Amino acid sequence: MPTPDFIIELRKSIGHSLLWLTGVTAYVRDDAGRVLLGRRSDTGQWALVYGIVEPGEEPADTAVREIKEETGVDAVVTDLVAVTSSDRIITYGNGDQAQYMDHSFLCSLRPGGNAKPFVGDEESLQVGWFAVDDLPSPLAASTVERMAVFRDYLERREHGDRAAVFRGGR
Repeated sequence: MPTPDFIIELRKSIGHSLLWLTGVTAYVRDDAGRVLLGRRSDTGQWALVYGIVEPGEEPADTAVREIKEETGVDAVVTDLVAVTSSDRIITYGNGDQAQYMDHSFLCSLRPGGNAKPFVGDEESLQVGWFAVDDLPSPLAASTVERMAVFRDYLERREHGDRAAVFRGGR
């Protein structure tokens, strides 16, 4: 994923030290219930659309922006599904370290917008719609984890429970 300019500027001061960042994950469904995935150019793995919130940007706006940039699909956020923090520290190939708080959003197609995915930037090798019971492989570990959260949320939502997941009291 291209490094946002604000992180490049921070790295000039802090080097490779650990950065705490806010991220988003978008679970985009089409009218047939399929989910939008991209095959990442950095890992070769299939993943949900995700990205880093820019300074001053609303997380839901980040999700819509990332969907458009990475897949060309026009989407709208419908639900906040989860706000989670990872214990995992990620060390990138250049030595930079980061840890993330993620806002997971359920999204649908924007009425009248583009629904045909295409590779929108250098972050993806392929993009497409997939039935949830026939996902491509390999799936990124973070996507496997987040898909479980989305499945749980969607099941609860069918029974009237639209509460987002917040993991507290660890």
